[in-house]
Amino acid sequence: FCTDDMYPADLANGHMDNILKKAVGLKLDPLIAIQMVTINPARYFHLNGYGAVAPGYLADINIVSDLEEFKVEMVFKRGKLITAKQKPLPQAKVKKKSGIKDTVKMKSFETSALKIPANAEYAKAIELVSGQILTKSIVVAVKIKRKQVVSDIDNDVLKLAVVERHKASGRIGLGLVKGFGLKRGALASSVAHDSHNIICVGIEDEDMLSAIRRVAELGGGMVVVRGGLVLAELPLPIAGLISDEPLDKVVKKQAKLDKAAKDIGSRLEHPFGSLSFLSLPVIPELRLTDTGLVDVLQFKNVDLFE
Repeated sequence: FCTDDMYPADLANGHMDNILKKAVGLKLDPLIAIQMVTINPARYFHLNGYGAVAPGYLADINIVSDLEEFKVEMVFKRGKLITAKQKPLPQAKVKKKSGIKDTVKMKSFETSALKIPANAEYAKAIELVSGQILTKSIVVAVKIKRKQVVSDIDNDVLKLAVVERHKASGRIGLGLVKGFGLKRGALASSVAHDSHNIICVGIEDEDMLSAIRRVAELGGGMVVVRGGLVLAELPLPIAGLISDEPLDKVVKKQAKLDKAAKDIGSRLEHPFGSLSFLSLPVIPELRLTDTGLVDVLQFKNVDLFE
């Protein structure tokens, strides 16, 4: 019953309503299914006043067509009808809050900040695990050029960077990742759990810098760059995480991003989804943050080189 990190295209099929439809289609009792998306999580997370229709509870209510399709007919928010016949009703204008846009505060830097001096012949690398957000910590022989570690296309060991973007501290974590399959260019995104700094994987430092800068210019987003040119992008101007465009437009832009990523070599079904978890330092085994490599099993920063 998890809808965490769903792709925009998934949301086009529905949210919890679609989850309920699937569950009942698999013969789960409809009432138990409804419990699992309402009162159960509310109780688990101690969300008092949520999850049920009862005296003293917030009147957040969905009216659905039936207990099979779960087509949402009406939505009430705190007792006020806000959606009818799957269309939002006119509401009073809400004063926009400041601080939700222009949240990317990144200190300016050049390609020199992305270089990794070759301090040894072997280094740790993050290896993707197909279909999972777990990673493996592996040791690889690094490719060295002019005393610098560079992306090794033949062995699919690519450079990875995480740039702090909240306080313009200038912190940049550098590492290596195996499994993206890129042959050229770079991918960058401001969706990078859980700190949501800017994360970038790529071949050439110049393309990595271009991708990172473009994400910053957008106020957050996802970008594919090749040869200094932006092939595709999805702006996420709200906190660097959320689009302010209609879902259908977001779905199209996400599809263009994925196609552009495949055009530069990615063999992942959801390359930006995989990229977003590489900086989450609570899921084993190895992650990269703006402070450097983190061995999750030891719960400490570790050196890149062996």
